[in-house]
Amino acid sequence: MEFFEENVLINNEDELIKLLGIRDKNIKVIKSYFDVNILVRNGAVKVTGDKEISKTVAKILKDILNTIRTEGEISDQRIVYLIESNKTNLNIDYNKILKEIIVTTASGRIIKPKTVGQKRYYDMITSKDITFGIGPAGTGKTYLAVAAAVNAFRKKEVERIILTRPAVEAGEKLGFLPGDLQDKVDPYLRPLYDALFDIMGIENFMKNVDKQMIEVAPLAYMRGRTLDSSFIILDEAQNTTKEQMKMFLTRLGYGSKAVITGDITQIDLPHGKKSGLKTVINILKEVEGIGFMFFNNRDVVRHKLVQDIIRAYEKHEENQK
Repeated sequence: MEFFEENVLINNEDELIKLLGIRDKNIKVIKSYFDVNILVRNGAVKVTGDKEISKTVAKILKDILNTIRTEGEISDQRIVYLIESNKTNLNIDYNKILKEIIVTTASGRIIKPKTVGQKRYYDMITSKDITFGIGPAGTGKTYLAVAAAVNAFRKKEVERIILTRPAVEAGEKLGFLPGDLQDKVDPYLRPLYDALFDIMGIENFMKNVDKQMIEVAPLAYMRGRTLDSSFIILDEAQNTTKEQMKMFLTRLGYGSKAVITGDITQIDLPHGKKSGLKTVINILKEVEGIGFMFFNNRDVVRHKLVQDIIRAYEKHEENQK
């Protein structure tokens, strides 16, 4: 092993406290991934150990410091992401890539990409007319698509936002639901409502619904329509049939964008029915103007255990095969 030492300079005491975390929590997380020594000496954090590992850890510490300097703080989630990402690629300036603001919520919270995968996804949405976001739960596929839709709506790039998803139960039989048709389908559309409420605020959302500038409806409502000057999001697309997917994609009109999101590992269609999302990947992968973003477990922005759960299921499914 080639012994190596690198120093990461600290500007002040406040930076050092945030870098180390409460009771050196952040350093302990880093050391759980890498076999190195990390010490604080004379206004610097000293990393010693194997040359390549020490360089990686020093880069992680610098990325954490840059986040603290630009954003004033750093979350546990971002620290784990920087660790996971730097394990595979040391040549990316993560903080530069992840600083772009997508939209500001009604409460003043800034929405930005949290992973390089999310940044690529957002860039694809802005540059393509149709974008597919495919990957596991917790990668922000739907939320980022809604944020991009609200941003385009506020800039008057589109006149309407239309959000839809197939009304398929996730492995449970809910029976007959009370109320009119909208009441019956609302539970299926709740994740879309939640994202819009969070970004736009309930009052602003309701005002635009009344003006028919925002529509949240089940996929069956899309048949026979041409959707011009609209930002259309199809969520849970793994639960569309081949026929439904074709029907949806052919609704696109002039001046419109479509984003289709889904997780092909969570298909709830009846046995024997083929997923329209799985089928469309092969059919449209070469069509110009259509983008496919495939997320992986490193893009998960929920609790770290969600990443571990996804990895465990992937390993189990591989063993089953």
